[in-house]
Parts: sequence; C-alpha cells; structure tokens
Amino acid sequence: MWMSLALTALQLATTPAPALTLWYNHPTTEYMSGLPVGNGHIGAMVLGEPQEQRIALNHQWLWRGKRRDSPIPQTAHHLPEIRRLFFEGRIIEASHRANQQLGTLPQIGVDPYQPAGDLWLRFPDHAAATDYRRELDLTTGIVTTSYRAQGVHFRWEVFVSRADSVLVVSLTADRPGAVNGTLVLSRRPDPECTIQAWSRPPAIGYTGRFPEGVTFGVRAHCRLSGGSLEASTRNAPAEAALRVRHADGFVLLVALETSVPALIGRKTPAARPAADCMARALRQTRGDHARLRDRHIALHRRLFQRVTLQLGTPDRRHLPTDRRLQDLKAGRSDPDLQALYFHYGRYLLMSSSMPGGLPANLQGLWNEDLKPPWDADFHHDVNLPMNYWPVEVTNLSECHQPLFDHCERLAASGREAAQNFYGCRGIYFPLVSDVWARAYKSQGGWSEWTGAAAWLAQHFWEHYAFTQDRKFLAERAYPFLKQVAAFYEDYLIEDPRPDSRWRGRLVTVPSQSPENRFLGGVDPVSLCIGATMDFQLIHDLFTHLIEGAQILGVDRDLQAQWRKILERIPPLQIGRYGQLQEWLEDYEEAEPGHRHFSHLFALYPGDQITLEETPELARAARVALERRLAHNGGHTGWSRSWVVCFWARLREGDHAEEHLRHLIADFATISLLDLHPPRIFQIDGNFGGTAGIAEMLLQSHRGRLRLLPALPKAWPEGSFSGFKARGNVTVGLQWRDGRATAGTLFSPKARVITLVPPTGQKIRSAHARGRSVPMTAGADNTIILRCPAGQTVSLEFD
Repeated sequence: MWMSLALTALQLATTPAPALTLWYNHPTTEYMSGLPVGNGHIGAMVLGEPQEQRIALNHQWLWRGKRRDSPIPQTAHHLPEIRRLFFEGRIIEASHRANQQLGTLPQIGVDPYQPAGDLWLRFPDHAAATDYRRELDLTTGIVTTSYRAQGVHFRWEVFVSRADSVLVVSLTADRPGAVNGTLVLSRRPDPECTIQAWSRPPAIGYTGRFPEGVTFGVRAHCRLSGGSLEASTRNAPAEAALRVRHADGFVLLVALETSVPALIGRKTPAARPAADCMARALRQTRGDHARLRDRHIALHRRLFQRVTLQLGTPDRRHLPTDRRLQDLKAGRSDPDLQALYFHYGRYLLMSSSMPGGLPANLQGLWNEDLKPPWDADFHHDVNLPMNYWPVEVTNLSECHQPLFDHCERLAASGREAAQNFYGCRGIYFPLVSDVWARAYKSQGGWSEWTGAAAWLAQHFWEHYAFTQDRKFLAERAYPFLKQVAAFYEDYLIEDPRPDSRWRGRLVTVPSQSPENRFLGGVDPVSLCIGATMDFQLIHDLFTHLIEGAQILGVDRDLQAQWRKILERIPPLQIGRYGQLQEWLEDYEEAEPGHRHFSHLFALYPGDQITLEETPELARAARVALERRLAHNGGHTGWSRSWVVCFWARLREGDHAEEHLRHLIADFATISLLDLHPPRIFQIDGNFGGTAGIAEMLLQSHRGRLRLLPALPKAWPEGSFSGFKARGNVTVGLQWRDGRATAGTLFSPKARVITLVPPTGQKIRSAHARGRSVPMTAGADNTIILRCPAGQTVSLEFD
C-alpha cells in the first residue's frame, strides 16, 4: 500500500498546479485563512503549521437545543390599537408598543451552530520544514500540503468524500519509515458539553452531550502502511489519540454524527451514525486511498465542471493567491483572480448545501466558535437569500433543495406564528431562524418585520423559472407562494386617514425597512406605515403567484383578487433627492450610508424596476444607490457584493467591476473567504459576488436573454459555458476585444427565445446540426430565435 501512496505523491508533486487553485507558500494558524473542504453536510477547515496541523470539524446538523421549544405567544389582540396609533401619527408610541406587545421574546437569539471538534496532526520533527506549499484545488475539492523536513518530502491530502461521507486525510513520504507523530481528536473546552473520549487502535473517537439532550460523535479510523500504531497515554482526559511510529504513510478516515435530525423527527443519510459511515466507507473502498479519492472526485466534478469561466489571461497563476490579492489591493488588474473568485463561490455553495441537508448558514458550514457571530444562524433579511443568488444561473439547481426543505419545515411553525402574532392566515417567518425551524421572534427591536417568507418565496419561483420543472411548481412552489400570499391578504389594511394621499390604499402596518431607521423613528430599527420593500415583495410574490396559477390552470377567481391587491398597494415613490424612497413617506435617513439596500430589492434580485419598462424608477434607484455609496455604503462584504449586482442589473459594467475589485481586495481573507467588519467570517458575500459576476455576463429576467449586458472594459476577452438562463436554456459565449465572437444555446424543449446581443453587435447566423435556425428581428434590437429541442444552437456575431 505504501508504494501506491508514495507513487501517487511523487506523480502529483511533478504535475503542474491546476488552473483553479488557491495556493500559498506559508502556513497559517488563523481559522479564516485556512482552506475549506466539504461535501454539503460535513465540513472541515484545514490550517496549522507542519509540526502541528489542525483540521477543524463541522457537521451541519450540530446545533444547540436550548430554545427549540420556545413559545409563540398570542398577541394579535394588540394589533388594532397599535395600528390606530400609527394612523394617528403617534409613531413613537406605536413603535414601542409594537416591539413590546407583538410577541417579541426577550432578546435571547436563536440556538447557535456548533463546532464538532478538531483533528490535530502533531509531528514535532517537521518544525524546520522547507519548500512549503498548501493549496486547494477547486476542481477536486482536495487540499494538499507538502514540504520537506529532515531530508524527507511529506505530502498531505485532505478532502470530505462526496461518495462515502467521511473526511479523508492521507500522509505520504518519499522515505520508508519516516512517519512519526500523534493523531489527536479533541474539542475546545466547553463547560456545557460533556466529552467522553475513547481509544481502540486503529480507531479513536469521542461522544459529546449538551444538557438539553443534543448529542454528537466523532470517530476516526487509521489505515497504516508499515510501522506501528498504538494508543497514546499522554493525552488529556477529553482527547483521543493514536501514536504513529516509523510508518511509511497512512490514511485516516473521520466520520461525524449528531442526534439533531432524530430530535426533529427527520431521517437523513447526511446524519447517519459515525460508525455506520465508517463501516460503509471501509466496505466500499477497503480504506484504499486511491479508490476513496477517485470516488469522491467523480461526484465532485459532476457538479463543478458543469460551468467554465475564463477572464483575461492566466499569466499570474504562478504567484501565491495572497500575493495576487496584495497586488489587487495595490490597484493591479487581475481578471483571472476575479474568475477564480467566481469559481470559489460555486465551490463553497456545493460544499455547504446539498440535498438532504440544511441550507448554508451565515458561515456556510464552517465554524470554530462555541458562540459564533449572530449564532451562525439563518438570517432571512438578505443573508440567507443572498447565499442562493448564484445557485440557478451557475447550474447548481440541486443545491437549492435544502433551502426549500428549510422553508417548508419552518412553514409549520410559521402558520402558528401568523395566527398568534397577527391574527392572519398563511405563513409568517421571523427575522432569523435555526435548525429547529421555530417561527418565534427573538431579536428585540429588530424583529418586527413581516417580509421574510415573501423574500424566500422568490427562490421557489426562481427554481421553477430556471428549471421549468412543472411538478416542482405544482407540488412545492405554488402551494408555498399561495400560503405566503394568504398572510398578506389578511395583513394588508386599508389606509383610513382622511388627509392622506394613500387613503383607501392597502398598506402594511407596522412595517420596517430591514435594519434601517429614519429621523423621527425609534431605534434600533424604525417602524412605520408601509416601508417600500414590503410593497416590492408583495409585487414580486403576487405577480409570480398569478403567473403560476395561469401555467397550472388553477384558481381563476383568486387571480382576480390578487390583481386587485396589486392595483391597491401604493406605487413606488421618488423622493426629495430624486432617489427611490425607502419608506412610503419621504423620511430623512438617520444613516444615509446604511449597509442594507432593502428598497432596491425591485432592481435586484427582483425585476419590477428595469431600464426599459420603468426608466424613471431605474434612474431613481441609481440615485439611491449613489447616495448610499457616497456616504460609505457597501461597507460589509455582503453589502458590497449586492452593489456589484445592482450595477450589473443597471448594465454599467465598469462600475460593477470596480466594486467587485473592492469586494475581493477589501472584504476577503487571504483564502478569499468573505468578511464582515471588523474581521468576521460571513460567507454570503462570496455567494453574492459570484452572482454579480454571472449577472454581468448573462441576464434573463423579464423574458429577454441578454448576452454580455454589463461587460467591463477590464475584461476585454473571455469565455463562459454552462450558465443557465430562465426558461431552462444553457448558454455559452466567447468574446475578444470586448465583442462576442461565438455563442451557444441549448434547450431540452423547443423554445422561442428573445435574445439581446451585446451592445453594438448583431447576430449574423444561428445554426443547429448544420441547419439554419430561424431568426426574426424584434423590438429594441432583439432577435426572436426559435430554438429546437435538444439541439445546440451555434451563434455567430457581427
């Protein structure tokens, strides 16, 4: 076995580094500068120094359970009086009553996501290592660390197997008997967690238990090549350790488990017992590293290689990633690094969100803290939706499934919450949630927001729009949207104020623009009558619901009611500065540079505001965006990534690329993980940035497929393939000197496509299987193309 491992190490050592690689010539002990691996359910962060490497372990179902039975109080009887106060103009009194009387529990938060522990690889003799290199190959999902110590070349490989659901760690050396060290499993001290460690060579592990009954386990099995293996007697009581002596190499398999799925009554293969995972992996592969590796890579590439993207020339890949990041900060252009950032976002999404599991949380699934920032929860007022902005357009539709599962689990509690808090039918979702999917309000003055379910409903529709999966529309998307709409049918109230220009209109009361405040309102978040985002969400929800009903041929009577609601909500307003108003009234902003851009939802990710159909509102949205940025808006990673998406939707590619550079240079660790100030790892910016890049190159909203709609001057040449457009159309494109040269379209069903060529260009010809594809000229420089079923259409451009 050692010979096969050693040959693999030597062969790979002489192979040029893959194109899509993050690599470094120095180690790190900072968690956020480590390299993440994952299979959508189990995650690991690889970091440390040669003499003591650390692999931090996570299981997506490992959460605390203190608050899983938190109540949803009955408070709807307070709503009429609170609304009366708002309509009388007594917004301070009304706001305080809303925050105190509409069911918000003391600011207790939700249950925090937890680390499972750490695997320590302690090899003291490697302290004086040279020729150090660590890298993450995005095309395989494997982290490799290599160096030379005491005249021996050592090579580590780490990945989480997609095929066998175990963490795989291997070490090879180019000298027999040179491997000497200790393998340790432990978890950081936690007074609220009891750890019971055990050691039965060749296996070690521990179980953990929290007072509320949540349990978990970590188990490792070592397959040694040569030498000897024994239990270590020097470890602490809560550690499990194996001592390796004079070995040629080894393969270590690590499996994790948690009781949480059983506690919520859900059975999932992603959370099966560690012993079962280990036994299955050993049975399938006999512990052979090459077989484990090959099985994993095959499944990983099946997802990752659906999409390609090349920007510029790869003339800087010989430099370490952190050096390239420094040069980007100094103002040097590096489109290839921006393409790497795009691919990294896809990699992180497919590594933290797969069917059968939970959606990606605020940190994906990589967390080392017992009390992580914001509990590493599911934040519904931009962060969780942003995590899934790139999922459809970058051809990872199945990664969307955990979000739908989460919403449907939360809906059961959300129906109780809608009735108890507001006396409404339908579904209400809170500002934040956790694994237990309870719709209670836990964030004090931040909680009084009703738009979460509507925002997440957009993802159900988008999945249908991109995939054209009619069964999904009928069985999951339409029923969910209909329940969310039922809430607004009851929650909307006619404005009774005799002196108001909104008299007779349907408004939301109380309302807020997420996390923002205005002068004259309460802190920390101002409440009012009708924040703009509410009406944008309602428009998005009901227009999709009506379209879904038409496609399915159902609910004709309800369609008429929904249209009347859309007619009766207030239109979007333009304020004193020419900006799109954030509230129904033109309040002065208390923080003009606020990080949230909630009132621009209709521009992106919504499509109510477009340059062609609503030019005046598009100008007002641009003014609002410029005002935010002029006052230091976009000052978090996720916020800056949203700015990229806005400029892309406005088809201003140079602005979009400028903010993309700032996103990467100012809001990323050296391993390109997104940051929230002051230095908090928060993954949403990675996903928002990937979505923004895709939006610069391909747009497909409002029935038009736009090619290179926001191509910046900084990307004069490039190509992409495998991007998805709404309508289930797969798109590829090449360009040079800023002009498209060739493209492809593929639809599994015959489809009429309204195509918008790049600015200043026309489509010369379209062919499929050697035959011309009919094209006709449409309005506004569009091309109407009849795409045949199951055939690739090749485009040529003038």
